[in-house]
Amino acid sequence: MLENMLTGLIYTFRWDMLLAVFTGVVGGIVVGVLPGLSTTMGVALLIPITFGMTPAVGLAMLGGMYAASVYSGSISAILLNIPGTSSACATMIDGHPMALKGEAGRAIALATIASSVGGNVSNLCLLFMAPPLALLALKFGALEYFLVAMFGITIIASISEKDLVKGLMSGILGLFVSMIGTHQQTGLQRFTFGIPALYDGINIVVVMIGLYSLPEVIDMLQKQGAEKRVKVRVQGGLFRQMFEYFNYKYIVFRSLVIGVIIGIAPGAGGSLAGFVAYYDAKRTSKHPERFGKGTPEGVLSCETANNAEMGGALIPTLTLGVPGSAVCAVFLGGLMIHGLRPGPQLFTQNPEVIYGFIFSMFLSNLFFVPLGLLTARYGSRLIELPAVILAPTIVTLAVIGTFAINGSIEDTWLMMIMGLVGYILNRCGVPREGLVLGLVLGSMAESELARAILLVHGDVSQLLIQAVTHPIALILVILCLLSLGHAIKTQYIARKAPILPGLEE
Repeated sequence: MLENMLTGLIYTFRWDMLLAVFTGVVGGIVVGVLPGLSTTMGVALLIPITFGMTPAVGLAMLGGMYAASVYSGSISAILLNIPGTSSACATMIDGHPMALKGEAGRAIALATIASSVGGNVSNLCLLFMAPPLALLALKFGALEYFLVAMFGITIIASISEKDLVKGLMSGILGLFVSMIGTHQQTGLQRFTFGIPALYDGINIVVVMIGLYSLPEVIDMLQKQGAEKRVKVRVQGGLFRQMFEYFNYKYIVFRSLVIGVIIGIAPGAGGSLAGFVAYYDAKRTSKHPERFGKGTPEGVLSCETANNAEMGGALIPTLTLGVPGSAVCAVFLGGLMIHGLRPGPQLFTQNPEVIYGFIFSMFLSNLFFVPLGLLTARYGSRLIELPAVILAPTIVTLAVIGTFAINGSIEDTWLMMIMGLVGYILNRCGVPREGLVLGLVLGSMAESELARAILLVHGDVSQLLIQAVTHPIALILVILCLLSLGHAIKTQYIARKAPILPGLEE
């Protein structure tokens, strides 16, 4: 094994491998920053370009695209409150408030080091622990996947502790939106109203662009001239600010564990990892009231987890041929196009390719650090632009990004409708994150529950018995109950606590 690793390591430092990694990272940053150009799309578009390359070089370029685009989605999330990728959705909760306080450089510096550490630690797990961790993924059945989705949905209660009813309303709306389209099991069309564009359901990227971009533009124009534009402060050097990350060792460790485990469970995705890590950081913080108002813990927890999910998702992909995420499903296709068959033999028959790819992922997570810090120093000036320039720029990016997903004008109209919905939710004080979580996890929960009921031939009592007798299922049930109980308890304490002078909102 060590000999194979050494072969892959030597192969990684060939000039063509280094050039491929750097090219993939640059392309990934561009894809991640622009709304609508998701990580999945970036990897899919890059696969044809790698046809003429050797398998190792082609995979190294795909890996650079994958790692950099997952990270760079946080840049637009922090600066413009628009998630460049779905995994950066939780980053906005505290990242953009930090930018509005003049700490955009600090927020991006923390997101950069968090992404690099999270990605590289998960790569270590991929390098040394892939076979045993892949066996863990095999123990997840339909019931376990359903409970994973339900645990993610319970986080809605934590996000909306100020008003549990509004948070649940947002989550239910997200679950309803997730049901639009063709049912996966029966093939029946639901809530499509005969509109062909809705037959395949509603794209999560379209929803997020609409929910977060247009309401920001409207608020920006309404406040134009009413308040002074924020001045960005980049104090003490970005490298010094970056090392602030290591002051939060416990949050970092828990976020790493959360990201890797959720990544191993196929289908969960980086957005769920980010939200779960954010909830965990808020739950264990000594000052949970600071979350949502621009606290560093909120940024670093979700960025650590959603990048740690990346290496975790590659574990079942490479060792079992079971894609851990939508991106890995596309990556799996690229792997097979180059004549490589996933499985344990991949690590012994093609060591220079697979280990070269893993070591190139380490380089990818290092290469985007200086590029990200460069963005923090100069890109953070974007939020100082006048509203008359920044607002139409955001709208243009939103329209182009939405249209680029499927080349459909219907997606653009849908984005505008979701923008109106987001503006109404924002004005009514309803958290938009609940809608996103409900949409992301709704279809997964529905399909896995249907599959679980089918496996017990419709006997729901057998399903309940499995939930308390299967160890993994029981752990997930307990986590769901603890999550709900903590949110209800926190809300009860907040209502009973007296409001001190000067702390009223």
